Amino acid sequence: MSNISAPTVNLDIRDQVAFLTMSRPDAANTMNLQFGREFLAAVFAIEAASDVRAVVLTGEGKNFCFGGDLKGMVGSGADVGAYLSELTTNLHAGMTLLVRLDATVIAAVNGTAAGAGLGLVLAADLAVAARSAKFAPAYTGVGLTPDAGCTFLLPRAVGYKRAMELLLTNRVLDAQQALDWGLVNQVVDDGSLMEAATALATRLAKGPTRAFGALKRLLGEAEPGFEAQMARESRSISARGTTNEGREGIAAFLEKRAPVFRD
Repeated sequence: MSNISAPTVNLDIRDQVAFLTMSRPDAANTMNLQFGREFLAAVFAIEAASDVRAVVLTGEGKNFCFGGDLKGMVGSGADVGAYLSELTTNLHAGMTLLVRLDATVIAAVNGTAAGAGLGLVLAADLAVAARSAKFAPAYTGVGLTPDAGCTFLLPRAVGYKRAMELLLTNRVLDAQQALDWGLVNQVVDDGSLMEAATALATRLAKGPTRAFGALKRLLGEAEPGFEAQMARESRSISARGTTNEGREGIAAFLEKRAPVFRD
């Protein structure tokens, strides 16, 4: 058994399964700069653990992950573009390591998965959702563009037209709709979420992990460009954070009002 505890991420490895938990429950597990660094460190630790044969990714508390910490972006005093550049650099590096693992990655989705939280669900090999879970892109609602691989993975999961609809309108899908659209593999009662995800991880941990890894790479490389696309996303969202639209969108969200986009 191995444990790594950090203020924003917890990693518990037991019985060949790594439980990676986003741990900012009071902030809906939003991603700040510290989260980006600790998420990357936790995934490095998983990669270095030779006994890990499956991974369960979830969020502590009521929600999976609301995406980037907009309050942190504004309150840090740093340039929002630089903030987003650093955050996405670490987040995307961690996600790249996750998708390259031989171990199967299972997202256990509790509450809301929005923004980059949705990207984490998409990047997982399999996803189990609680019946009360909700899914939303949310980016354009605050004048930003997607990160966390969403522009690469979402069309592959739901098709181009549905992906465009979600990203343009920020439509919120419930768990059943997410299952119907192909965002998740299974929907279970809220109280059974971790039991179901753990059972699936335990089953897969007994399988041919190296063959699973080879299979994942065959599927992932069938359409080259995931890592290159995340690099483009990082540049785009960082640039958007410095525009009038980005500033207005973030300010409006934090002030709980409708944004007024003029340019």
